[in-house]
Order: sequence, then structure tokens, then C-alpha cells
Amino acid sequence: MLRSLYQFRAYNVKHGYNINEFLEAYRLMLQKAIDEIWIRIKWIEKHNKKGRKRLIPLIPKENSFKHHYLRKLLLKDWVYSKHYVDSAIKQAYSIIKSWRRSYVKGERTRAKPIVRKRFVRIKETLYSFKDGKIKVSIKPYREYLEFDVSKAWFLSRAKGEMGELILNEKYLTITFRFKRRKDETAGRIAWDCNEKSLDGFSPETGWIKMDLTKLFHIHRVYEIKRGRIQRKASKKPSLRKVIEKYSKREKDRAKDFIHKLTTSIARKFKNHIHGFEGLRKNRMLNSSRRHNRNISKSDWRTIITFMGYKAKTVILNPKNSTEMLQMWDD
Repeated sequence: MLRSLYQFRAYNVKHGYNINEFLEAYRLMLQKAIDEIWIRIKWIEKHNKKGRKRLIPLIPKENSFKHHYLRKLLLKDWVYSKHYVDSAIKQAYSIIKSWRRSYVKGERTRAKPIVRKRFVRIKETLYSFKDGKIKVSIKPYREYLEFDVSKAWFLSRAKGEMGELILNEKYLTITFRFKRRKDETAGRIAWDCNEKSLDGFSPETGWIKMDLTKLFHIHRVYEIKRGRIQRKASKKPSLRKVIEKYSKREKDRAKDFIHKLTTSIARKFKNHIHGFEGLRKNRMLNSSRRHNRNISKSDWRTIITFMGYKAKTVILNPKNSTEMLQMWDD
């Protein structure tokens, strides 16, 4: 029996629209949705395997609350297209569920999630695509954003249907969703993330090693620079802006390296399925200060995220690295 796989690819289009007011309004609405869900969470006592009591959250899922009360509340004073309210409710539940999973695993506290980044998820009902132009509704029948992607390099390569869009201050992210059948898969690669290398194994290719020394070096260089400035910043507060500048530069250079690395992997191993271990940094820390610093410099989650845009990826159980090689045997 052939199994269908869904793959997503995303492409960024830079824009020059001033939409800060709209993005801030959506952020506040999303936070309000989270607040309303949060105050209705019920906490019940459960015993863990060691017999200790622990409070476990139950998220409200009643339609009367989700589709009636909450939607009606968020629509009040909302001057933009109504469908953004539905997007905010869906996103709020996604954030709460993500927090709950981490909380149950002991990785998060009972602190309520706070939305700080300003971006909007745009459903298919909020935009149209015709003649190479994407038209996004902001205010119904009054205000639209138009993006001409007719000459975009990715349009001729993109497979499948255009899906959800993501809009922030600088970019419109366009996603495409398509199916890939098992018989179109060239192979499987199981990746192991280490401090200074990305090591993979595949029955088709054998052992693979991708050097991450440059990425490690980027973080180390800026760590030293920030350390020097931080020692002086207590006496000279104006230096804090310099620290922020170096932090942003470090982040940008690390992302640039990861983009190039993941693009290279996706092109070299075209049509492969890439499996990554579901590692958690906090579980890998120990009493060694040097080891913990090196772990904190890793960008494994970013590597996995970027690979997800460019190729089919799956998350594996760290205790069973052979899962990747056996997953299609049934």
C-alpha cells in the first residue's frame, strides 16, 4: 500500500507596506484570545509514575465558547476583515496546546503564554491569486495589499497548491502544499545533531558529515564581543544598544549560514526524507559549564525548521534512531 506524504515549502517576498497598526491590532487580539482561553482552563490533580501529585490543565473546547462567545467578543471593535478573528482563535488554541504539551513534559511553568512577535496568518479565504498577483484583504471592500509575484523565481518551481500566507513588517511568506508518493522518494537519511557537525546515515548513501564549525565559530566570536561590552555596560548604559546590534548581527549571520547549509543538503539529496532526532537542549545540560555553553550555541531547531521548508522532514525518537530506516517497511 502506497502512503501519501504532504510536503510544505515556503518562500519570502519582501514588501514596503506600512502595516504596523494592523499587525499590532492582530497581536493584541491574539493575546486577548489566549487570555480568555487561559482563564477558563481547569486544573485537575493527577499522579505521575512516582506517585506525586501534579496539576494538569484541561483546555476548554466547547463550541459554545469557541465559536460563539469568543468569536463574538473578539469581533467587538474589530475594524478589519472578520476572517482574521477565526485565524486568531485557531492560532491561540495552537499556542495554548503547544504550551500544554511542554508543561506536561516539565519543560514549561504555569506562566501564561505572551505574544510578542507581530505577524498575521492569512487563510485562503482572505486572499486571492490571479495573473501572478496576490491580493490580501485588510478591510473588506476598502483596503487591500497587492503583491506582484508574476516574475518571482520560485513561482515556476513551486509545486502543489498555494496555502496559508504569513505577513509581518517586512515579508510575506507564501507556502505551497503538495503530495509526494512513496515511490517518488529517493531515500531516507537519519540525521544526528552534534556540537560541531551534522551526521547522517542512509542505506543509499552511507555515512554523511556536514561541518558546523563555522556556525559554532559565529556564536563564539559574538559571545566574546558581547562579554567585553557587558562588563562596561553597567557604567555606560549607552553600550546596551551596541550589545543589541551585535546580537542581531549574530542572529542574521547564523541564519544565513543555516539557509545555505539546508539548501545545499536539500539539493544534494533531492527527494530524500530527512529524519531528525527530537532533542531538547534542557535535557542535555549537565554540570559542565563549558558543555552547557556549547549546547546553548547550537541551532538544531532552526536547522530542522529550515529543512522543513525545503524538503520532507520527520521527527524521530532519540532512543530509536533506526525508526527512520524502518518507517516504510509496512
